[in-house]
Amino acid sequence: MKRYARELSVLGALVLILAVLAVAAPSFFQLDPLRSHFTREVPTLLVACGAALVIICRQIDISVGSQFGVCGVVTGLLAGAHVPLPLCALASIAAGAAMGAINGALVAGLRLPSIVVTLATMVIWREGLRLAQQGQFINLPADAVWFGLPLATGQTVELVAALGILAALTWASTRLTAGRYIYAVGSDAEAARLAGISPTRVTFGVFVLMGALAGLAALANAVQSPQVDPKSGTGLELKAIAAAVVGGVAVTGGRGRLWGVLCGLLLLVTINPALTYLHVAAYWEKAIQGAIILLAVVADGWRPRSA
Repeated sequence: MKRYARELSVLGALVLILAVLAVAAPSFFQLDPLRSHFTREVPTLLVACGAALVIICRQIDISVGSQFGVCGVVTGLLAGAHVPLPLCALASIAAGAAMGAINGALVAGLRLPSIVVTLATMVIWREGLRLAQQGQFINLPADAVWFGLPLATGQTVELVAALGILAALTWASTRLTAGRYIYAVGSDAEAARLAGISPTRVTFGVFVLMGALAGLAALANAVQSPQVDPKSGTGLELKAIAAAVVGGVAVTGGRGRLWGVLCGLLLLVTINPALTYLHVAAYWEKAIQGAIILLAVVADGWRPRSA
């Protein structure tokens, strides 16, 4: 149990908030609003999983919000041209993977600091998108919204699919050799190299996977509305990184579990509706979220390296 102390503490805080709401505001648990609220966070969950793997590899990617915006526009343009949705999904994932490959090549191949590289690409993708679209929304055909399904069914499909992807990534990161390589490189790249692991390939692959997940998240976001906003994804990178850190991913790399990312995200996104139902001023939300993130970082600094 000690190995999962951080994740379980976050889960405990989430359960405590839900227990308070169950007593003070049972209307919070009405099915339709609750399902809608959590479905809106599906794109963030997918991006947060990728961000967690990047951080575990001892890197950072702050360009994911811009990648998300570009992939959303790609999805919208293709869907608006009546391209079948599966092909739109492939194009969005491919676009994200391509942008991730550029980040990976610069970071892993040229050994440039990831914070500098992704800061530069964040601006490049965002400004390029702004010049190309001029802020114009893209209309989607009716059969693309919620995959052409009724609202409740479409939301359920997204939630189940996202949880399935989370489960697959969690299993792969702990059971597959490639997943364990990420932890090894994040813990000690030189030791991993001496053990026969290529930190360059692992780092490159993690950035490509991050981009692919951003593309998938952009698709999940696009189908939730009749229009695609080219500015979508603004600030998403901070939310995703916060969810990963709060969920137990060590900012120093090498540690963290993806199921903890889900707990961290749920804790962060439950605060706002909880404040609303408890009749607390909404401006406390960011302050509380900031305090939670700070506590998570402090707790990570106190945790022994072997934990």
